Amino acid sequence: MSESKRLLVLAGSYAEAENEGIYAYELNEDTGSLSKLDGIAGVKNPTFVNVDAEGNKLYAIGETASAEGNKMSEAVALSIDPSTGKLTLLNRNDSISAPPCHIQRDPSGKYLILSSYHGGLVGLQALTDNGEVGALLDEKKHEGQGAHPERQDKPHVHSAFFSPDGKYMMVQDLGADNIAIYSIDADKNELVLHSETKTHPGAGPRHLAFHPNGEFAYVINEVDSSITSFKYDAAAGTLTELSTVSTLPDGYDGKENTTAEITVSNDGRYVYGSNRGHDSIVVFAVDADKGHLTLVEHVSAEGEHPRHFALTPNGKLLIAANRDTNNLVTFTVDQESGRLKYTGHSTGVSKPVCVKPVYL
Repeated sequence: MSESKRLLVLAGSYAEAENEGIYAYELNEDTGSLSKLDGIAGVKNPTFVNVDAEGNKLYAIGETASAEGNKMSEAVALSIDPSTGKLTLLNRNDSISAPPCHIQRDPSGKYLILSSYHGGLVGLQALTDNGEVGALLDEKKHEGQGAHPERQDKPHVHSAFFSPDGKYMMVQDLGADNIAIYSIDADKNELVLHSETKTHPGAGPRHLAFHPNGEFAYVINEVDSSITSFKYDAAAGTLTELSTVSTLPDGYDGKENTTAEITVSNDGRYVYGSNRGHDSIVVFAVDADKGHLTLVEHVSAEGEHPRHFALTPNGKLLIAANRDTNNLVTFTVDQESGRLKYTGHSTGVSKPVCVKPVYL
């Protein structure tokens, strides 16, 4: 990393199209303070973003409506000026046929993947050679339901994450208690269902994070507030369940809790998850041989409803996005113990949902 690069934090939020919804901040790594560089309006509910650091581009989801008034999706491309943090709209294109909740970019940089919770859909979108959003190429609608009568009465696709080698894509279906594993047929520009892994009944898988060794994957389950460890067979493209732990303290009987984000430290020693209700970040230590998790601590999110969080590229800071208290909060990370400490810095932003720290 060159000395000239700065640590930027790109954020997505709930917002009406006429209001700012996508933000760029500079993060001071010494203090943990955030300074706003830019904000851009024009996109409705750009809640989730994906950053192409090499191409200085940001991709966001947006909510649109069909001529009949049905909620639809769009994918939006923006350029990021690394010297100023200024965001500029490049282009936008229609996407999947239901409102979106997550956006992912494949490792080759040829595709975007959009997920729809409400529609139970996952879609494959083209990226052009210059990094703009192309046409929707394929859309798959999931089927099935889970054990929870209200939360899991139908499919709810929540996210897509690629295996370390980029060969397979894990699509978490919260409604069907299922992880659908796809490959991409690049000749036909299609999603191909490769295998499926059922989670335990009533889990509600939401997001997934791979261990850096590529042998383990961790799935945070929204409905029953748990994290499941899986063994990943890269050759077969399959996940096998190992064990499950609660994200909540023993005996917790506070307000209703749902989980949100999960990530693994760069060294693979710790797994972090967020609780909405208990309003905390939970820290687990990883058994390097077996992949199992052991509780280290719970830390207050310093706000309500931590919808998302991320570790900085060097792993020294964690940024949490608290949707219901409209703030971004930073923590220092003790990389030896995995423990978090609030920096004292909280930055106000309306209904933040996603934060992506990146050097530009």
